[in-house]
Amino acid sequence: MIGEKLPVTFELGVAAFTLAYLLAIPMGVYAALNRNKFGDWFTMLLALIGVSMAGFWLGLMLMYLFAANLKWLPPTGHGSLKYLILPALALGLPRVGRIARITRSSLLEVINEDYIRTARAKGLAARAVVIVHALKNALIPIISLMGLDLGYIIGGAVVIEAVFARPGIGDMMLRAIYSRDFPVLQGCMFILAIAIIVSNIFADLTYVFVDPRIRH
Repeated sequence: MIGEKLPVTFELGVAAFTLAYLLAIPMGVYAALNRNKFGDWFTMLLALIGVSMAGFWLGLMLMYLFAANLKWLPPTGHGSLKYLILPALALGLPRVGRIARITRSSLLEVINEDYIRTARAKGLAARAVVIVHALKNALIPIISLMGLDLGYIIGGAVVIEAVFARPGIGDMMLRAIYSRDFPVLQGCMFILAIAIIVSNIFADLTYVFVDPRIRH
């Protein structure tokens, strides 16, 4: 029974996780490269707004705007890609602000290092200095956050699934709570705990590829 619901939750979690990092890392890099300028302030304002929003509230607002008013996307259900867009936005967007702020602070710390100044002095293009040298080393704290975020997003999918009536683990947990089906509830909690453990192990293994010193 849980095996039938798990792919739905996993699909939503992966989509939200991917969306959050695809938006947040470029935002953080842009803010760091435009420090104390309008672009930096505006990006961090958006990040602050994102951090302040609750996922379930954002989900209701997205549903009201894009489903009820504009009628661009379906409000609830599960099926094709269009049913995934609103839940993924509701689950992923609140994480963007935190990730962007950490990316900015990490990159600002790295670009003041001596080896970055040396790379610039050698005449390397600014894009090469940022992407090849600075960003790779700035990713280490971001990878730590990835492990925590993946577990958070999988757990947060439970609430978002209830808002958008998706037939995943969240829907099963709510039904189990209402009917006091404790074995099913324990099974769902166990699966979520395993997901958090695996995500943190994955983050630890990723360190090896970003920082070769860890191999030794």
